[in-house]
Amino acid sequence: MQIGIPKELASGEKRVATVPDVVEKLIKLGFSVAVESGAGDAANFADDTYRAAGAEIVPSADKVWSGSDIVFKVRVPSADEVAMLREGSTLIGFIWPAQNPELMQQLAARKATVLAIDSLPRQISRAQKMDALSSMAGISGYRAVIEAANAFGRFFNGQITAAGKVPPAKVFIAGAGVAGLAAIGTAANLGAVVRANDTRAEVADQVVSLGGEFVKVDYEEEGSGGGGYGKVMSEGFQQAQRAMYAEQAKDADIIITTALIPGKPAPKLITAEMVKTMKPGSVIVDMAAEQGGNCELTEPGQAVVKHGVTIVGYTDLVSRMARQASTLYSNNLLRLTEELCKTKDGVINVNMEDDAIRGLTVVKEGSVTWPPPPLKLPAPPPAKSAAALTAPKAHGHGAGAPMSAKSLAAVFGVSAVLFLLVGLYAPASFLAHFTVFVLACFIGYMVVWNVAPSLHTPLMSVTNAISSIIAIGALVQVAPPVTSTVAGAVTDRPNALILGLAVFALALTAVNMFGGFAVTRRMLAMFRK
Repeated sequence: MQIGIPKELASGEKRVATVPDVVEKLIKLGFSVAVESGAGDAANFADDTYRAAGAEIVPSADKVWSGSDIVFKVRVPSADEVAMLREGSTLIGFIWPAQNPELMQQLAARKATVLAIDSLPRQISRAQKMDALSSMAGISGYRAVIEAANAFGRFFNGQITAAGKVPPAKVFIAGAGVAGLAAIGTAANLGAVVRANDTRAEVADQVVSLGGEFVKVDYEEEGSGGGGYGKVMSEGFQQAQRAMYAEQAKDADIIITTALIPGKPAPKLITAEMVKTMKPGSVIVDMAAEQGGNCELTEPGQAVVKHGVTIVGYTDLVSRMARQASTLYSNNLLRLTEELCKTKDGVINVNMEDDAIRGLTVVKEGSVTWPPPPLKLPAPPPAKSAAALTAPKAHGHGAGAPMSAKSLAAVFGVSAVLFLLVGLYAPASFLAHFTVFVLACFIGYMVVWNVAPSLHTPLMSVTNAISSIIAIGALVQVAPPVTSTVAGAVTDRPNALILGLAVFALALTAVNMFGGFAVTRRMLAMFRK
């Protein structure tokens, strides 16, 4: 089957649906690839790079659309593009079926099979590799901060110079989805003081982990709408949220809004009155501008200055990083193609029994199949009562649970008998060393047993390194001290067995020391910026 890559016609769109590196992988799956001449020029992918990867360069869009079994697209196709689509072929790209009912009917009339990448059921963990919405949102969040920095005209990080003190910029981000989190991380890395809010309380930890401060609305209501999106909140919550936003607007230098609800216009979060209270020279980047905007004064596609505040309403943030965006998007489509062509013979199978593929498929061979049936997610485990969580177990031990009195008494009884036997028959020097050994084992056991399981790996990496003090004992055996006599220096050499064991112990502890500190170093590096 042939995969066609037409040039994007939407105004300002610079992305291309497939890059040369992915073309090579599609060919290995058994497909042929046809690319319209100039399709990748705006993203800095020349026709020659596609030819080198094995693609055929086609001179016109009509030949790509009519001659391909599968068409990869970025933007929603226009009516003219749908008219060129060959009957019975497959279209994969952004469709937004809820907002484009007429387009759905036009595609159905072409007896096409349409996979809308924006309809991917994101609740399925294995679908993450195909999640183009997250890929594009991460890029747009990063770019929003860059645009804000360009319009702000001041440092993000605080500085103290001979010319004066510069305070850090204060950035408030409304919405902590994928785009919002990308913006938080970028702004924090640039040195700004970052605050963020989201209707979903569970993202608070993610905000903090990226260097931001989570600002909570003084109103209790769950805001998760499923699939990683927020839901429409109650009027009471919205009033409390507006009051919080009004306070943040007075203090913030930069506001970045990311709030979107699938199938609905963008909610209005920043009112004209809030804009008036912002400091002159402040910036608002409205990432929801294409869906109407989160700010009342946003003009989609433009950057305007109102009441001394620059309001950036660009609708092409992702296309402003076209090369990176095209690479990530084409990788998402590649992973989807691998799911459709598991046999690697160049033929796709749109398996409607597969939950991920079923969610993506909005038109199947001319029949509209959107919206898909609800996903059958596994039931969550039953919540345990407080009494069950605190009550000790009657039999056995849970992780970290202390021994019962009977078990502890039995252990001490057996230990006492062993010590008695050792004391009766072992030399006095051995008994002293054996006592230290047993106490060390007991203390080590109690230390590890009372630490949460989640900390066992860093704990053991450190204790393994410290326990390498054994190397000192081995060194003493390998090179015992020199004793002086009247006849001269005499060295007490150990016998061959002890010497061999000492050398073996040195080798093991050297590995232990290096490994322990190496693991600890890697784990600590995970928490550094």
